[in-house]
Amino acid sequence: MRQSAGLLLYRQTGPELEFFLIHPGGPIFAKKDLGVWSVPKGELDENEEPLHAAIREFEEEVGTKIDGDFIELQPIIQKGGKKVLCWAVEGDLDPSTLHSNTFEMQWPPKSGKMQSFVEVDRGDWFTYEKAILAIKDRQIPLLDQLITLLG
Repeated sequence: MRQSAGLLLYRQTGPELEFFLIHPGGPIFAKKDLGVWSVPKGELDENEEPLHAAIREFEEEVGTKIDGDFIELQPIIQKGGKKVLCWAVEGDLDPSTLHSNTFEMQWPPKSGKMQSFVEVDRGDWFTYEKAILAIKDRQIPLLDQLITLLG
């Protein structure tokens, strides 16, 4: 089974908990918004500890190194069958500072032209009510788990 590891960054600035989510870059998601946002995550390298992979992937996709008290959440299975291991961590960052790594893909399809795109084109803070509309539906349990654990 394919696995990826990610971090759910959260903060409490007012009465409500907020979650930091990312929007995938590239042409496929350019015109899509609701239901495509995600926790920053990515596949594990061979023999890599999952938490280390989650921290590395966050830094690659967001451009910020995260440290803190990591709370392990129960894994979820995405629609494609990939298992997502996730840790929540309290922190804060300015979404305007987001700096993502890039990937190459053939675009337009069957054109033979390779183009480079950012892996993540933006990130933002969401309250629970807005997050459950924005995030991939199979990732909603990650938000629910964190709310339950924080009481």
